[in-house]
Amino acid sequence: MKKLNTLFFLLAAYSFNAQVISGTVISRNENQPVPYVKIGIEKENIGAVSDEKGNFSVDLSGYDSSKKLKIEVPGYEPYAETVQNFRKQERQQIFLKEKVKNIKEVNIKVKKLVDKNWGVNTKTKSVLYSVNPKLKKEDFLGETALEFNASKRSKIKNINLNIASYTSDKPVLLRYSLYTEKNGFPDQNILDEEITVELTEDMIKDGTYTLDVNDHHIWVQGKFFIGIQFLKEFEGKINISAALFRTGFLRKFYGDWQKMTLAAPAINIDVKVDKSAKNSKDETAASGGDLEEMISDVSQYNMESKKSVYGKNESSGSYLQLKDTKLYYEVYGEGEPLFLLHGNSGSIQDFYQQIPVLSKQFKVIVVDTRGQGKSVDTSERDFTYTQFAEDIKMLAEKLGLHKVNIAGWSDGGVTGLEFALKYPESLNKLIVIGANAFPEGVDERLISHMKNQLLVLDIENKPEKFNERRLVEIMLNEPHISKKNLAKIQSPVLVIAGDKDVIKQDHTEMIARQIPNAELKIYKNATHMIPFENAEELNADILKFLGK
Repeated sequence: MKKLNTLFFLLAAYSFNAQVISGTVISRNENQPVPYVKIGIEKENIGAVSDEKGNFSVDLSGYDSSKKLKIEVPGYEPYAETVQNFRKQERQQIFLKEKVKNIKEVNIKVKKLVDKNWGVNTKTKSVLYSVNPKLKKEDFLGETALEFNASKRSKIKNINLNIASYTSDKPVLLRYSLYTEKNGFPDQNILDEEITVELTEDMIKDGTYTLDVNDHHIWVQGKFFIGIQFLKEFEGKINISAALFRTGFLRKFYGDWQKMTLAAPAINIDVKVDKSAKNSKDETAASGGDLEEMISDVSQYNMESKKSVYGKNESSGSYLQLKDTKLYYEVYGEGEPLFLLHGNSGSIQDFYQQIPVLSKQFKVIVVDTRGQGKSVDTSERDFTYTQFAEDIKMLAEKLGLHKVNIAGWSDGGVTGLEFALKYPESLNKLIVIGANAFPEGVDERLISHMKNQLLVLDIENKPEKFNERRLVEIMLNEPHISKKNLAKIQSPVLVIAGDKDVIKQDHTEMIARQIPNAELKIYKNATHMIPFENAEELNADILKFLGK
């Protein structure tokens, strides 16, 4: 697209009292329509985008005349005019000055440049950023962005977008932007020219659309944001993969940018960076409150677990009917009983790497905790870890097991601690992996994410998400196991956590210190996802501990 020196609007229909104003965006030099220009009210969530012929209609109904109408197109300085003044002239000519960016020549020898990839790489199909024009138009015309931080001057080669599914009757138009950072949010678009793409399904390779921007000569340093915006309505829907516990940014048209703390869109970039660039912290999304070092992308493990027979094995599975729940479980192997208890919102499938190994020496009982997996709960009471422990006791009794071993991950570990306190005579040994004794033992960033998640659930107020709400609330409100109570546990306990766990390391150490017969192991370079990412080491530690 050639750079234009000036730009003006020729209004096709106009009157002083009109609330819906229509017009055409035309380039002065070439006397050609300019497509896809943003026209809207500053700090407001609603506006219009001119079509491929430069035509637009913007609804100013209900807006204060002192509000500013903002007009933007990449490569030009933003223009703002009051709504009142915008209405006064029968024929408006709004000249936009070309954005001039002087970049000093970069003298970096090619041999000193190395290829790196920064950003969110997940290709999950379970956590998604959905683009659906059938929903509210202001939401569809919204923009999402991801933050990056480059310590050394770097050139962007490709911008990658991981797309989980694509359904459209025609090419989907989207615009890419590059923003500076101000006070932790996107600020000014610094691209010299517009970058728009008409995306079709065949352009998506292995779940990724790669946009080559090498010829645009985009050099970055410090904090910056890559943004994407869909510009034209279409029949269908696009789902972009997203990563939990990463921070993305959203805004509706010219509204304020908002942090999206639950998940971030899968935008990543290929760059050429100087070989002397600093450590990998400079190569990730740099939102300051992210948990990517503590909870990594485990979508590949989730996909592998779903391919396994575990969690849906009719030959090994059965239900325990209780007063207000049907508790689903599966049994594998023979020998001393070992219960495996999954984490919050998990299921039996999470132990797909443990079951085949541990069942060679133990009778492994894997359980879907009530309200999770294939287990159902018909009560309207809050979930409690004490109730979960009671369920395990009832299942053990049904199976005729008088003394059991328990290995619990995360919430499952908390259930194990509650079981040890309530049924000490029924517990042989306990392994807890990434468990906490009270809510303050969890990293504050995760607490913040969960509070935001609960806020979203409150706003949605969907009956079908009642269980999800209870699962978030139990993590925020429980457990409440005091140091005095931990000291009452007499069974041998192996306490495990990662050095990058969401459970604070001093809290994990406290648990091991308070339990009289406890052993502690902190896995190096490990997150909260030990049963997934450190399966071999965990299996060996469980077998060794139970074999003592």
